[in-house]
Amino acid sequence: MAGVAVARPLLLLLLLAVVGLPAAWALGVNWGTMASHQLPPSTVVRMLQDNGIRKVKLFDADAEPLGALAGSGIEVMVAIPNNMLDMMTDYDTAREWVHKNVSAYNFDGGVNIRYVAVGNEPFLSSLNGTFLNVTFPALRNIQQALDEAGVGDTVKATVPLNADVYESPKDNSVPSAGRFRPEIAGLMTEIVQFLNQSGAPFTVNIYPYLSLYGNDDFPLDFAFFDGASSPVVDGSIQYTNVFDANFDTLVSALAKAGVGGLPVVVGEVGWPTDGEKHATAAYAQRFYAGLFRKLAGNAGTPLRPNQYMEIYLFSLIDEDMKSIAPGNFERHWGVMRYDGQPKYAMDPTGQGRNTALTGARGVDYLPRAWCVLNTNSPPENMSRLGDNVGYACTNADCTSLSYGSTCSGMDAAGNASYAFNTYFQMQDQVEEACGFDGLAVRTRQDPSTGTCNFTIQLENTSAAPGRRRGPAALTLTTALVLVAAMVTAL
Repeated sequence: MAGVAVARPLLLLLLLAVVGLPAAWALGVNWGTMASHQLPPSTVVRMLQDNGIRKVKLFDADAEPLGALAGSGIEVMVAIPNNMLDMMTDYDTAREWVHKNVSAYNFDGGVNIRYVAVGNEPFLSSLNGTFLNVTFPALRNIQQALDEAGVGDTVKATVPLNADVYESPKDNSVPSAGRFRPEIAGLMTEIVQFLNQSGAPFTVNIYPYLSLYGNDDFPLDFAFFDGASSPVVDGSIQYTNVFDANFDTLVSALAKAGVGGLPVVVGEVGWPTDGEKHATAAYAQRFYAGLFRKLAGNAGTPLRPNQYMEIYLFSLIDEDMKSIAPGNFERHWGVMRYDGQPKYAMDPTGQGRNTALTGARGVDYLPRAWCVLNTNSPPENMSRLGDNVGYACTNADCTSLSYGSTCSGMDAAGNASYAFNTYFQMQDQVEEACGFDGLAVRTRQDPSTGTCNFTIQLENTSAAPGRRRGPAALTLTTALVLVAAMVTAL
């Protein structure tokens, strides 16, 4: 029976090819590792294989994931983080990086590296130009080093860019008027012409969810693929979803830069499931169902119709250590939970089948124990509740408690229990992590509610028990709101 199970992804790929559909996971996924407790890389790779996923995008060139990917045949995009771009402006350093992180894996049974991502959204407006002067030199050096190493024909250097590098003028906000941001237009023209000459694609991250986030005037249906009640009219074209409109704005910008036919890879696209009122599993399921239908039909976009689109979903697994500066949803982008189990049914074939992805196998969890509010604590201790909850949420992930999230409907005692437990799990359930000035107590009874899951963390040997660094803290506003609500109610 094991042989039958292993053959299923291959059989699925063959069947899809026969009927003329893109292979289910000719799609790629982003594999981020900013989690306090990570699945072993070998477990993640096996999960990718179990689901027939054939492409993966990384955010660095860490040896453990690359080692696990060796021999898998999975196409890989390795990455150079933004903080290393300045180093890559020195050619010798770039050449050494390629030797260590690309050439070293280029052997029979090695890693199938296809792209090198030079930076990650280095021209994001919020970065205030920090990487404007180093990205293009780094890109040129990496591609030259790939060429010198003899792999430049099969491995291409690209720069994953946020969609904010292009725009339409405010007085003509339609896709056909797309252009690169005026302050970086010259630099972007140089980059895209270089990509065109080297045979590399333009890589862009497109997030329909972010168009909706924080903008109550944005039409909800325009974020999905079901058809919009008020489409954007651009000449003879009617855009019924923001993904197509965004993509074609880029296509227009590329044409104005003289490279209208440059291939485009969507490096990140997805929908989060918690941390904000629109970040729900139901909306994520709706978004992906529409996206997969679109991809299955090779529909393309109005300016690039009937074309296969290379896309990497963002992301594979939730990451509880990500910065929440953009919003509390940042830790909840995964199509899988922190433990590699699927969040909802989804059908990458686009045929509308209500099926679930295959979850990670052989996952090891900490013991079934939780840390909750001690309701028998002396009343005088309650004066310290706010400080203790604040400490827990500063050093662990409480984003599921924020307004509109899966755990926001609990009472004050439930909120405090959630905060204490997430810290307790972050610290590997060591006894002193469930003290909180006598306000907390361990329990073997699962305190989870219908919508709010009190997690049991993974067994993890990557850090000493009780010595884990917490994630970036909740925003001050969120923490104060949570603490004030608890203190008032208790």
